[in-house]
Amino acid sequence: MEKDRDLAPVKSISRAAAVLRVLADLGTPGGTLGDIAKATGFGKGTAHRILAALNDEGFAYQNLTTRRYHLGAGIGLLARRASVNEIGSFAQPVLMRLAEETGDTAYIQVREGLRSVCIGRQQGTYPIKTLSLDVGQSRPLGVGSGGLAILASLAQSEITAVIEANARWLAEFPAFEGDKLVGLVRQTQSLGYAYVEGLVLPGINAIAVPVLGADGHPLASLSITAIAERIHGDRALWLAGLLREEARQLSAALARTLQHKNAQEAK
Repeated sequence: MEKDRDLAPVKSISRAAAVLRVLADLGTPGGTLGDIAKATGFGKGTAHRILAALNDEGFAYQNLTTRRYHLGAGIGLLARRASVNEIGSFAQPVLMRLAEETGDTAYIQVREGLRSVCIGRQQGTYPIKTLSLDVGQSRPLGVGSGGLAILASLAQSEITAVIEANARWLAEFPAFEGDKLVGLVRQTQSLGYAYVEGLVLPGINAIAVPVLGADGHPLASLSITAIAERIHGDRALWLAGLLREEARQLSAALARTLQHKNAQEAK
């Protein structure tokens, strides 16, 4: 009996590993609960419990629109890879350029279901640091400039669904709760970039733009965070232009990589 109890955690780990391997094999399209249950041989109830636990740890997530499951950025972080979509392999040079040119802290975030996850950060040389987000840290999608830039780039129906589904979590961030977030989304869409003034941390401003795929869907966001006087007025506009150009180049690099992969697979 004692031996069986000792083996139970090992069996759970084995099952979780099996689900992760299936998610890896499914690749970018991900899979439904039924797909994963069938591939692993587990019942749907068991597969769902494992996926829920992996989601809590950041190792898997469910796309709110398609209901399909994907590997999470937590797996990439463990492997010193920041993003399962290979954004991480392109991100660091981008963040280094932004930090060097601005002197401020640059971030890249990706969306995982109802949350945004920081997958990279680079500090600038300005003596007052604004480390508002750690690598691997997640927030409700829309909280902070990076998540807001991603959320505002989605279709309106999806924006509404995300805000409604995140209602309880957003209550932890009063400046982004309910109608306030709706207003920030509209402001972001009007400006063409996300501009957050002291809403996450007093005296700290942030600005962000989405990194769009060929289909116009947001793949990630690039952002700059600094003390308020460094992201204000004309300098904020300059930062927005700088971020847009880096986002454009990153989008192009990712598109070329995808085209190359598709060509290789077609051979």
